[in-house]
Amino acid sequence: MADQLQQSTRVPPDMAGMRFDQVASGLFPEFSRARLQSWIKDGQLTLDGRIAKPKERLLGGETLRLEAELEAQGEWEPEAIDLNIVYEDDDLLVINKPAGLVVHPAAGNHTGTLLNALLHHCPALEGVPRAGIVHRLDKDTTGLMVVAKTLSAHTDLVEQLQERIVSREYEAVAIGTMTGGGTVDAPIGRHPRQRKLMAVLERGGKRAVTHYRLLERFAAHTHIRVKLETGRTHQIRVHMAHIRHPLVGDATYAGRFKIPKGASDELIHELKSFPRQALHAARLGLEHPGTGEYREWTAPLPDDFQSLLAALRAG
Repeated sequence: MADQLQQSTRVPPDMAGMRFDQVASGLFPEFSRARLQSWIKDGQLTLDGRIAKPKERLLGGETLRLEAELEAQGEWEPEAIDLNIVYEDDDLLVINKPAGLVVHPAAGNHTGTLLNALLHHCPALEGVPRAGIVHRLDKDTTGLMVVAKTLSAHTDLVEQLQERIVSREYEAVAIGTMTGGGTVDAPIGRHPRQRKLMAVLERGGKRAVTHYRLLERFAAHTHIRVKLETGRTHQIRVHMAHIRHPLVGDATYAGRFKIPKGASDELIHELKSFPRQALHAARLGLEHPGTGEYREWTAPLPDDFQSLLAALRAG
C-alpha cells in the first residue's frame, strides 16, 4: 500500500528566476529530479494551487504544495551491515557513521551503503523517501546523522533542516595556524569545469554560511569546531579551502601535500598517512518530531582523529 505524502513550502527570494523543476529540486532535495518532474506533470506538485509546467520561471514567494502517493522504494536491496546506533525510537534513528561508508547508492556504489544497511535494520523504511535519510555526510566524514523512520517524521525533519532548526557541529583539523574564529559567507555551486567538485561561485552558487572557532593551535595546524548554518555539498571542506585553511587529509580540496617546517618524522608520517579529510560530525541537535522536545546527541572523536591530534601535540 502506498503512503500519502503531503508537504508545502514557500519559494525564497533568492530562487527568483529559476525554473519550477529546479526550485522543486532545491526545496525537496530528498526526492530525485525525475520524480519531482513526474509529480509536476501529474499535478501532484502544484504552484500556488495550480498545475504549472516544469520549465515555468518563478518570481519568488510562491507556495509549492506536494500531495503525492509514495510507492515503496523497491530498487534498493537490504544488506546486513553493522550500524553504530546512538539512539532509536519509533520516529527516528541517530547513527554514528564510520569513515568509508557511502550514505546513498550512486554510480559506482550501488551496494554496501548506509541506505542498504538501514533497509535491513528497519524494513519499513522502504516506504520512506531515501529510506529516511534527510541529510548526508561525505563517504570519509565520520559522525552523527539522523534518519526518519516514518513519513511524518521525515516531513518534520526536512522542514527543520530548511528552517535551520537542526544544529550540526563538527570538529576538524585545518592546515595552517589560524589566529581566531570567524564566519565564511560564500555561495557554493558545482565547479564550472570539474563537475564532481564543488566551488565558491559568486554567480550561480547557493548561499552557504559556515561558522568556526578555535579549539587548539599547533605549529602549523589548527583544531577547530565548525557549525553549519546552511548545508551545501562539501560545504565545510570548500569553505575552509576558500580561506586557505583546507582540512588535513582532504585529497580533493587541499592540494599537494606540503611538509610543515620543523615537523618530526613521526608527525610527517601521521600527516601523510592520514587516510581521509579530518572532519567529524560531533554534535547533532533537533526538535524531536514526535514530542517537539529539543534533543541533542554527541559522538566522541574516532581513533584516527585522536591519533592525529596526539601527533600534532607532540610536534
